[in-house]
Amino acid sequence: MSNLNLHSQVSGLSDGPGLLLSNSLSTTVNMWNPVLPLLEKHFKVVRYDTRGHGQSSAPAAPYSFDELVNDAFSIMDRHDLATATVMGCSLGSMTALGMGLSQPERIERIVCTAARADAPPPFKQSWDDRIAVLNEKGIEALWEGSLGNWLTPAFKQAHPDVVEQLKSDFLLTQAEGFRGCAAALKGLDYLKDLGALKVPVLYVAGSEDKGAAPQTMQEMAEASLDGRFALVEECGHIVAVNNASGLESAIKQFLEIAA
Repeated sequence: MSNLNLHSQVSGLSDGPGLLLSNSLSTTVNMWNPVLPLLEKHFKVVRYDTRGHGQSSAPAAPYSFDELVNDAFSIMDRHDLATATVMGCSLGSMTALGMGLSQPERIERIVCTAARADAPPPFKQSWDDRIAVLNEKGIEALWEGSLGNWLTPAFKQAHPDVVEQLKSDFLLTQAEGFRGCAAALKGLDYLKDLGALKVPVLYVAGSEDKGAAPQTMQEMAEASLDGRFALVEECGHIVAVNNASGLESAIKQFLEIAA
């Protein structure tokens, strides 16, 4: 799209296997900072800000997952990744599933953290409710509600600097980008297709995550052709931030990496 400018960053091994990282709603590439030291030892790591987030532009809403998936493949193409492992969080994980379903020959593996694969009525209503708040009061009015599920209370108290960075990145989310991604989430419909997904997937849930409950993610793993499940204890929705060491322990065997 001529009016779409996607921000991306590359680090790690210039000639290593590709690893694409896709952020959650209202975060940026910075959400992956806690796990980068491990990943950069083993991969050519490519991160990008989803449309409407961080330093990426925000086309007019609504968006669809087909568009978000195409965006992600365009980032792979930009950085000469014929194939890649994809790790996402929430919205980014759903995008990763869409990538595996649409072009499995380009996706080595998927690490799906903090996600669901369908949009039941209460889920859709939750996005309508948030959009109503956004339209009336602006993006900052959504911050406290989001933070409440992102991180455990103990982590928030112990790491106020991390909370401030997350808030700073949250406020970079453009209203049109939030509306557009919310529309994509309301149309989420991958659950019925997981049994045909040819790509191995590790589903990682935070034990305290209410938005993508562990039971929901375990059921997604069971529905997948080659699905596995891992639980990260004492962890909310943003797994890579809330419990980076727990996420690293969960993914090492699946990604065939060591410390």
